[in-house]
Amino acid sequence: MLYLSEVLMEGHAMESFKELCNAVSEKGKAGEMFFRIDVKPPFMDTPDNWEEQLEAAFTSI
Repeated sequence: MLYLSEVLMEGHAMESFKELCNAVSEKGKAGEMFFRIDVKPPFMDTPDNWEEQLEAAFTSI
């Protein structure tokens, strides 16, 4: 199971929500089966529908 908090800790150099989406997408492509959103992203450009965007990034192949 992939937790959003893990992605954020691994990518501590990330500076934008777009970079986070790319990282989540890569994890999904690498074979992770499940994605759990356990924290809110701390970026200034985080949109209102951030949960849906992260889910879409994880499931897009």
